[in-house]
Amino acid sequence: MKTSRVLSALLVLCPLVRAATERPLIFPLPQKMELLAEAFRLDESVTILVPESRPAAEMAIARAWVAELADDYGVALKIEPVSRVPAGRRYIVMGAGGNPLVRAESERAGLPAATAAESYVLRVTGDAVIVAGADDAGAFYGLQSLRQLVSRGQDGVSIRGVAVEDHPHLPFRAIRLYLPGRENIAFFKRFLRDFMALHKFNRVFMEVNASMRLERHPELNAGWVEFSKDLYYTQRYNPRGPNQTSQNSAHHDTADGQVLEKEEVADLVDYARRLHIEIIPEIPTLTHAYYLLTRHRPLGLIPGAEWPDTYNPTHPEVYRLVFDVLDEYIDVMKPSMVHIGHDEMFFPIELMGDTGGRDALQLYADDVRKLHGHLAAKGIKVAMYGDHLVESVRGVEKKPARSSSGWNYHMPGALSPQQVQELIPKDILVLNWFWQDIRAAEGRGEPTDTKLSGFGFPQAFINFSPYVENWGRRSTRPGVIGGSPSSWAATNEYTFGKDLMVAFLGTGNLMWSSHWPEITELHRMVQGMMPDVRRRLRGRYPPSEDGNPVAPLDLAPYLSRADFGVDLSGLEPGRLESRGRPFLVAAGGAVMVATASDGNNPRPRTAGPIPVEADVSSLIFLHATARAAANDMSYRYIHNFPDSADLLGWYDVVYEDGFVDTVPVRFGVNILPLGWARQPDPVMKGNARELSYAYEADRIDCGRESLFAYEWVNPRFGKAVKEIRLHGTTGFIDTKRKPTPDNVIILAGVSIVKQRPVP
Repeated sequence: MKTSRVLSALLVLCPLVRAATERPLIFPLPQKMELLAEAFRLDESVTILVPESRPAAEMAIARAWVAELADDYGVALKIEPVSRVPAGRRYIVMGAGGNPLVRAESERAGLPAATAAESYVLRVTGDAVIVAGADDAGAFYGLQSLRQLVSRGQDGVSIRGVAVEDHPHLPFRAIRLYLPGRENIAFFKRFLRDFMALHKFNRVFMEVNASMRLERHPELNAGWVEFSKDLYYTQRYNPRGPNQTSQNSAHHDTADGQVLEKEEVADLVDYARRLHIEIIPEIPTLTHAYYLLTRHRPLGLIPGAEWPDTYNPTHPEVYRLVFDVLDEYIDVMKPSMVHIGHDEMFFPIELMGDTGGRDALQLYADDVRKLHGHLAAKGIKVAMYGDHLVESVRGVEKKPARSSSGWNYHMPGALSPQQVQELIPKDILVLNWFWQDIRAAEGRGEPTDTKLSGFGFPQAFINFSPYVENWGRRSTRPGVIGGSPSSWAATNEYTFGKDLMVAFLGTGNLMWSSHWPEITELHRMVQGMMPDVRRRLRGRYPPSEDGNPVAPLDLAPYLSRADFGVDLSGLEPGRLESRGRPFLVAAGGAVMVATASDGNNPRPRTAGPIPVEADVSSLIFLHATARAAANDMSYRYIHNFPDSADLLGWYDVVYEDGFVDTVPVRFGVNILPLGWARQPDPVMKGNARELSYAYEADRIDCGRESLFAYEWVNPRFGKAVKEIRLHGTTGFIDTKRKPTPDNVIILAGVSIVKQRPVP
């Protein structure tokens, strides 16, 4: 990858960006951006101007902008229809090039015309804001960049002065995820509006299973809930097949194991569409088909499976069921494309039921053609996973396997090149999740892109990550239209925040921008973006950023005296400040506790009490670890998402009435190592990638080291906090069922956000 000239200019011309730990002004990085000297002050003398005809698209983005400014910044702007810009007014105009106001003001300002699909030109000066899109989508994306330029300071709210010319590198920019559960619908809407749209994604692959009310087959809903509860309470990732053979992952946390009503699903689709985001339902067929078979076990391909995961395409009842489900989702979601799955044929060939003499690969090809024909007749395109189209990925004809009970068997391999050419329609969007060059020994990497391109398929990289190699060349290969990072755990703030921000933001930048920072720089940028990302996904400011007084505690009397074997000489003692929040780092050490893999570690595992004696709105812990720990992906621990990140310790927040609230300290969630900024490039190997970022913490550099500020919000306003204590864990067992290694938690500062004084 190359370091962007745009990024370099941004860091040189705007030192405040580097002081904010490499947070970019606009992300994805614009194709061309110039910083201008004068900012645009946002106050209620400003008007958003629209044509007298009030075009629907322009009114939509104007109303969205008015709502956000009122809710988030306390600035109430008005929308005014005019035939031309009134003289002497400070104004905002936004819209596509056909908008007469946008066209006139763009010409007056000498702006270049945006012409490519989804492109825009943005100019912010002291007296005017102009967003000129080539089309409605371009105007919308110009607004998304504008949203990122707003800041609130002591002098009020302003927009950074810039001149931007921007357009997407690739047209298909998706995120793959599960339908949210009912309790996470509000979060998901924020994710669509304040993350995906903000960062210029335009597609969602949404796996649905039997998580929508299916009126034609209510038994599927009942079976889905039963299946989800069984796996959740037995704490299993997936069932096992006969003879302890491997079966597909279950994805039972789709919709949190619940069932949404059709109206709820339709509302999500409509909401996304208004944000220029198309939802593509992923309806697994053939494989990963547990949801179809919970109450239709005789349709399973493998007799005797506890929970069948693959259906038998030769059974006469199969397509009646499958087409009913497809059609009911189509009626509600009205998609232009359906993702039919078709990956990971893990079943044992030796145990297949009666298939009328057809082998597994014939069944696969016939099923794809049948589903494609059904959808094509409705004018709907097809997407599918492509692993069984490439022999170097899945093997020739069949692949040997061994069950956990020691039984040897074979799983289906890939179709031959001749079968792919003759049997698989070439208008299918093939999703390439075997692009990783680091797995070249398994037949993956760039050669698979070439094979799919040679077959004539359009393709998109899925399970996409910014660790891709040779992206500049690969992204211009014929047929490559974009990509999609993937979530394989329930759709909620914790799983997305903890696991996926580097993948989401990094690949979003690869697909939109042509400026691709090195991985180390990308991780620093992502960590710098976390305060804004977190606020938007939560829909609220933390107390420390909401105009409340913040005061640091002096930890000097409570510093640890034991030898923890940690070099703190790189910390610079004294007062430091981050985003208006002061901290005080004591000279001579820190408050420290050890974490222990067992009871033999002699170092202290408790510290405190540290007196607070105040009715606080929140407490901000400025801390770090001595070394890295583990932070596994949430889907490894579906029954207990939080413990997929190593629990290193906790704070006891003790109230005056004796009640104790416990604040977990989890690696990669709210804490990272002291030397984080000096770590080598994280890569997709071993634990190095776990050093990449912490969603719930803000990086603050202190001397040569990095500290991480985590804000705990008091759930008991009006109840005074007496003191805090720090504890280290003993014998925490990670997702690999191993005790986490010894470590040290270093508490370098605590600040309290006080109750706002009554005027």
